[in-house]
Amino acid sequence: MTQVPPIQRPAPVVAVIPFGSAPLTAAKVIAAHVSGYLDLEAEVLPCVKIPPAALDERRLQYNAAALIQAVESMALDDYFKILALFDVDLFIPLFTHVFGEARQNGRAALISLFRLQTNPKGSSPSTERVFERIAKIGLHELGHLLDVLHCDDDRCLMHFCGDVDALDRIDLNFCRYCRLALHRKIGRLARSP
Repeated sequence: MTQVPPIQRPAPVVAVIPFGSAPLTAAKVIAAHVSGYLDLEAEVLPCVKIPPAALDERRLQYNAAALIQAVESMALDDYFKILALFDVDLFIPLFTHVFGEARQNGRAALISLFRLQTNPKGSSPSTERVFERIAKIGLHELGHLLDVLHCDDDRCLMHFCGDVDALDRIDLNFCRYCRLALHRKIGRLARSP
């Protein structure tokens, strides 16, 4: 009796989309880190206009919840998760600003370059430092999309960082517990029918 090989399902693909004038190079950095750190395929899509309705004219910032809703409503059914890169300042009502935002175990996350391009005392960081910061935020937010919570280990990528100094202090790596949680989740994806 001949055995029939199992049907090979395509691997889940993460979409990385620059919005507005967010640089394509920065989106490629995020995609490379998603592939390298989590062994997930990541594809950079063409740039998209920022939904104007998400601008809070009183605060002169973009509402992260409105942007997530807009990204989730895009026709991107071929993609497992979506990382949206912005060059504008984002907020949620609880905080004055956020570097990124995701719904826990959701489909779309945001990454904002706006505050990552300046050091606390106003100087400009190197391009390499900015790319490292966006990679950290991208991996952190994708961790939330993969249902990993904030971590107490202040060196772990899943540790909450409210300012760039704290972000610069964390390693560009997950602690062993968060890494295990991510690999379990990704492993279940590979085995799901």
